[in-house]
Amino acid sequence: MKTNLYNQKKENIGTIELNDKIFNVSFNADSVSQVVRSILSSRRQPIAHTKDRGEVRGGGRKPWVQKGTGRARAGSIRSPIWRHGGITFGPRQNEENYNRKVNQKLKNKTLAMLLSQKLKDSELFIIDEIKLPANKTKEMAKIVSLFIPTKSKKTNKSIYLILDDANKSLIKATRNLPFAFATTASSIDLIDLLNYKNVVILQTAIPILEQKFSKNK
Repeated sequence: MKTNLYNQKKENIGTIELNDKIFNVSFNADSVSQVVRSILSSRRQPIAHTKDRGEVRGGGRKPWVQKGTGRARAGSIRSPIWRHGGITFGPRQNEENYNRKVNQKLKNKTLAMLLSQKLKDSELFIIDEIKLPANKTKEMAKIVSLFIPTKSKKTNKSIYLILDDANKSLIKATRNLPFAFATTASSIDLIDLLNYKNVVILQTAIPILEQKFSKNK
């Protein structure tokens, strides 16, 4: 499929042919939901941690003699049936596993779905190159702000910039912009792609995307 090609001033300088397997894929909400839940769950860090009888504070000696007191026998005040004793079957940090596995093929297909939907919604722009006299944040802000629609200029997370490896220096120039985030085509994050309203892709980054998809046919 074809789409418009822009320069860094957002001037239409022609068209570019895009791979249908990446930029013309029908959207499937169930697949996107499955991959997103898998990523978020895998990033989850176990926090809750209870102490068992070997970790709680207390002496190890027997509270009272085994027989003759009229009370039930007890071996340790750290027993789970005692107040302030250890916890039985409580959550343990080293035992919790929230990982949800999703194969790479489905992840790549979901990425293609999101890029395709952004293109259909006129939220994806392809630019030929970005040239900055000096890698200054102020200069980068002027370029990036051109690709933000008027309605979303007041919102954060407006532009997701996808670059090739040769333009990594632009990442530093974008780092302090609250409404933009830059990354390379080989390091696209699906969650960030969903969070940002508009996507700007450098023309030289498209072959990297195609190579990424060709590995998981």
